[in-house]
Amino acid sequence: MHDEGIYRLIKIYTTAMKHLIDLDEESLARARAVLGTSTIKATVNEALRRAALDSTREERIRSSLDALGAMPTLDRADAWR
Repeated sequence: MHDEGIYRLIKIYTTAMKHLIDLDEESLARARAVLGTSTIKATVNEALRRAALDSTREERIRSSLDALGAMPTLDRADAWR
């Protein structure tokens, strides 16, 4: 469809938005050092990316531990002989 290109362009354009926020300069400097970033934008984007990963990480760990706990245990009586 001919209009698809226009809607695709709008979608691409709206994925990055500008926000005016106050940042704690000391925290920003520490975050830059830890994250190895050189700009405010890179620091904020990397921190947001890591925060999003961490939120799913807890669920993945919980799920993995549940799967491990549900596994049948083997008789290990002969393991030390």
